[in-house]
This record gives sequence, C-alpha cells and structure tokens, in this order.
Amino acid sequence: MSRISAAQLAEETGLPAPTVQKLVSKLTAAGLLQSTRGVGGGLKLARAPETISIADIVEAVEGPIALTACLEQGKHECTLEGGCSVRPHWPQVNAALRGALAQVVLTQLVEEV
Repeated sequence: MSRISAAQLAEETGLPAPTVQKLVSKLTAAGLLQSTRGVGGGLKLARAPETISIADIVEAVEGPIALTACLEQGKHECTLEGGCSVRPHWPQVNAALRGALAQVVLTQLVEEV
C-alpha cells in the first residue's frame, strides 16, 4: 500500500486541510489508518482495504451507528419519549443499518459498476 500526505489527501478530495487532519486523527485512533512522520512518511491504510467496512469508518468518525439518539444514555430530548411506540424498535433498525454498512468494504467503493 502506498503512502499519501494529508496535504495531498486534502487536495485530491477537495476537503479543507483542517478537516482532513481531524478525520485522519480519528481514523488513526480507530486503527484504520497508519501515520508515519519524516522522509518517506505519510498515511496508509492500517489494514487491507477488503477488511475495512463503511461501518468501521462511520463509527470511527461519528461513533456508534444510530438513526436516533434517544437510545443513548442520558439523551432525553424528545418530547414524545414517554409515549413513543417506535422507540422499542430502534435497536433493531440501527442493527440493520449497521449490518448493511458493514457489508460494503473499501474495495467495493473503487470497483466500476
């Protein structure tokens, strides 16, 4: 796997350099990227691309995959929470979404359709 600098990554994606730095930091902390300093350094995938799913990336950047925050500990911002008939079903919906995202790996994103 080849290495790329954060500056190159920002240029190629069109994202601002500070945004790239934040994403790189989160992806590195999650063990998805490996960062090496110095001459010949840069960023590279820490694992084979076929082992990194969209779910891995989303969770590294955003945290647990969920369509609603009402199930999170301490999150009680919904005025309908007391009588919500949907709330008991969110864990199943969230698991289905995570499962779908886990089925798509990096190598699939670069395949031509």
